[in-house]
Amino acid sequence: MYYIYMLRCEDNSIYTGITTDVEHRMKEHFTKVNGAKYTKSHTPKMLEAVWQTENRAEACKLEYHIKRLAKRKKENLITKDNLQEVLGEIVDCKQYKRLENIVF
Repeated sequence: MYYIYMLRCEDNSIYTGITTDVEHRMKEHFTKVNGAKYTKSHTPKMLEAVWQTENRAEACKLEYHIKRLAKRKKENLITKDNLQEVLGEIVDCKQYKRLENIVF
């Protein structure tokens, strides 16, 4: 399984990434050990959203399109869980399942 996630940083920016192990990746981001270059300079505050898909290609596709969204649309995606509404014309949203209550 692959996971696409959105992290809120202390400066209120949003970082989007992919991983095969959410718990491990969050530890990397929050401890700044092997985290992304972006989260080393923008301290992560909380995990906002996670979607699951079966293959890397689909994960990369969703990550790419989320990263291209305007901040307002990213915020909308987080709060309203409306992947189909925001990206339905670009990606096959049936390939993704939003996960709730992720604890790490």
